Amino acid sequence: MEDFWTAVLNFAQTTTEKVGSQLKADFGKVQAIHKPDGSLVTQADKWADEQIQAAIASNFPEHGVLSEETQHIFPKTDWCWVIDPVDGTTNFTRGIPIWGISLGLLYRGTPVFGLVDIPPLGQCFHGFWYGESGLTGPTGAFRNNQPIRTSPDSPSQNHLFNICARSTSVAAQPFPCKLRMVGVASYSFLLVASGAVLGGVEAKPKVWDIAAVWAIVQAAGGALVPLIPEPFFPLQVGQDYGEHPFPSLAVSQTEWVPTFKPLVELIGEKAQEIKN
Repeated sequence: MEDFWTAVLNFAQTTTEKVGSQLKADFGKVQAIHKPDGSLVTQADKWADEQIQAAIASNFPEHGVLSEETQHIFPKTDWCWVIDPVDGTTNFTRGIPIWGISLGLLYRGTPVFGLVDIPPLGQCFHGFWYGESGLTGPTGAFRNNQPIRTSPDSPSQNHLFNICARSTSVAAQPFPCKLRMVGVASYSFLLVASGAVLGGVEAKPKVWDIAAVWAIVQAAGGALVPLIPEPFFPLQVGQDYGEHPFPSLAVSQTEWVPTFKPLVELIGEKAQEIKN
C-alpha cells in the first residue's frame, strides 16, 4: 500500500506542476464565458481538465473521474479522482494571484487523499485522511512537503475567519473573529489547515471544491462540517453532482464547532432550499 500512496502523491504533484506551469502563462490573459449556473469557465479550465483526465487514464486506468467541467455522474469504481482544474476562475481571469488546481482521491465514495496546488503563490498542499475506510498508509497534512497543523488558539478579535461571497450575511451579527474573503473555496479552507485562520464557511461549493480539502483539513487536525442534515460522503453511484451544493464549515479544532456553527447554519438552510 505504501507504494500505491507514493505513486498517488508523485502523480498528483507532477501533474499539477505541469498543468500549473501552463496556467501561469495564461493567467489574466484569457476570456471567460458564463456557464448555465452563472459561474465562469475559460479555455484554460477546459485544457487543464483534459490534461488531468488524460494523465489519470494513463497512470490509473481503473480509477473513475468526477470533474467540474465534464464528468458529473459518480462512477461505479472503488477509486475516483475529483478534479477542479482551476478553482478560483474569477480570480484567474481578473489577474488576482489566488487560484489553484485541486485533486481529491475518493475510496468508495469518501475522500482519503487531497492535493491542491496554488501556482501563483508557490504553495502545494496535500494530506492523507483514511477515516473509517480501513485503509492504511502515510498520515498528516503538508505544505510544500512540510507538515502543517491547525491553530490551537481560542477565537478572538485577533484571529481570522473566512467567508465567501454568498455568506456575507454573517457580518451582520457579532462574530468572535475578524472576517476575511479570499475568493477561492479550497484556499479558504487550506488557510484553516495551515493555522492561518480559525475557520471558514462556503455556502454553495460543489464536491470538486471540497473533496481534496476534506482530507487535508482533517489530516491537519481540523474539522470540516456539513451545514445540511445529511452527510456529504460517501457519494452515491449514479448520482449527478453537477448542481449539488455542499455548504461547509471548516474549523481549526472540533471544540469550536458549537461556537461557529450557530452563526453560519442559516447558510446551509438556504442552500438546502435551493437544492429542493
